[in-house]
Amino acid sequence: MVLEILEYGFIQRALVSGVAISAICSFVGAFLVMRRLALFGDGIAHVAFGGIAAGMFVGTHPIWTALAVAVLGSIGLEKLRKRTNIPGEVAVAVTLVTGLSVGIIIISISGGFTVDLFSFLFGSIVLVGTEDMTTILSISAVVLALLCILYRRLLFITFNEELARISGIQTTALNYLFVAVAAVVVVTAMRLTGILLITALIVLPTITAAKFGRGFKATILISTAISASSVVCGIFASYGLDWAPSGTIVLLLVVYLVVVHLVFTVRDRRLRAARRISA
Repeated sequence: MVLEILEYGFIQRALVSGVAISAICSFVGAFLVMRRLALFGDGIAHVAFGGIAAGMFVGTHPIWTALAVAVLGSIGLEKLRKRTNIPGEVAVAVTLVTGLSVGIIIISISGGFTVDLFSFLFGSIVLVGTEDMTTILSISAVVLALLCILYRRLLFITFNEELARISGIQTTALNYLFVAVAAVVVVTAMRLTGILLITALIVLPTITAAKFGRGFKATILISTAISASSVVCGIFASYGLDWAPSGTIVLLLVVYLVVVHLVFTVRDRRLRAARRISA
């Protein structure tokens, strides 16, 4: 059954693209969660929604307008957070509702929702073509290479930004670069889970991986494994059950989180009980 499914080109492209997307989302997601910006992806995705609507309205490729608007929105969010002392989650909320409102207004002017717009809202990984897959792989390679090069400095800034600034690291420039890269990742990942579920792909694997308590680098690797396996199993399951791939993938991520949480909860209770007995 599995081998038969793998014979289909659209399944092959979906699997390759999905694994690449899961890798960059896990890498970026680890930093976002540690910076208490877990909803950053959701906010930027809704800003990108405004860019998609604008692209469809003016007749340009919606992905490129979404990318441009998302990068500008991420930089604006960072400025809002830094210069006004507004908490990160509040800045994300302001950015989210602004992008969503602009998108809704543009849609109402252009005559309502279209099939293409729904694919961006809910994801369409099985509809990825060869050119799309090549673009996703190229973006993923560049993002991973850049984050690996900047890893130590980004980690320093994430855990102690003030000390990083005193040490001579250009924290402002790196912060802007990071949020711009995160915006690119969000727009790329929209093909997998859609705008409405993007936060799940960025946040859930990291939260689940963090429960293993293995350190930051290990958390990224475990998160990537969880995300990639959810994507692969989700695509196969959605094909067999005739479910939406994006919803199936997110549901599997939730199952991972619940199972890991229960396993470690039971383990901790047993350890506490053993300590009480030995005492």
